[in-house]
Amino acid sequence: MTGFGRGSVSDGDFSISIELKTVNNRFLDVNLRLGGELQAVEPTLKRLIQDRLSRGRVDVNFQYDRSDEVVYELNRPLIEGYLHAMKDMKSEFDLAGDPDLNVIARLPNVLVSKRDELNEQFFAAAESAANIALDDLQQMREKEGELLAQELSARLDDIEKRLGPIESESGNIRDEYHERLGKRISEMLAKSDSQIELDQARLAQEVAYLADRADISEEIARLKTHIEHFRQIMGEEKEVGKRLDFLTQELNREANTITSKTSNMVVKENALQIKSDIEKIREQVQNVE
Repeated sequence: MTGFGRGSVSDGDFSISIELKTVNNRFLDVNLRLGGELQAVEPTLKRLIQDRLSRGRVDVNFQYDRSDEVVYELNRPLIEGYLHAMKDMKSEFDLAGDPDLNVIARLPNVLVSKRDELNEQFFAAAESAANIALDDLQQMREKEGELLAQELSARLDDIEKRLGPIESESGNIRDEYHERLGKRISEMLAKSDSQIELDQARLAQEVAYLADRADISEEIARLKTHIEHFRQIMGEEKEVGKRLDFLTQELNREANTITSKTSNMVVKENALQIKSDIEKIREQVQNVE
């Protein structure tokens, strides 16, 4: 589920700002890269996020500023190596001149800022900023979740409306088979010279067999049960996305079976529309945590 959250904590010596951005993902993927001295706080931030979120890609932007005086240290091995190389250059190529201070000062990493080690106060502030950002993110995701729940409920209502005509029409399937099969047999007998009479008992037996194979009452009952279960899960508060995803697959399975079992146009048209609604539900369920 998409969302954004920000949290900031300021202290006398430093300030911390954390921004969280989430986008849809079937699993939880935390994207957090901290350099240098800040790597020590990475496990704490990941733990806090994993405790609060279960799905989605989470991009973490961590800003840390110090307000105390920055002291620089000389990178002595770098300077010594540079001067030694310059001395060898003068001797080998018979060059004149001395190294310039301004040139040496502009060398990359020749001056290194010296900072105190991160203390418990810093870790506590980082954890507090992360929790504020997560609270902010959660509020935004809850608003989006309410809109999403309304859309899913509307899709389920539409499926239930489509089930009504399917259930009503399913009772006519046996009569349709009887009429269709009797007509075909009569046409075949009319084209031949045979005087065989149509065995109505045998015809009824075949119709019963075909009608039994085309019976969709169980699929209709399972669809109703899955819809009821879907609504129950939607009313729960945490980690419902994966279960809804599984139920969507089951809904689609039953709709496919109904479509394949009968050639009744009323049933087929409504079942195809149900499949369309289920596909839209499947797309939206990927956003649910």
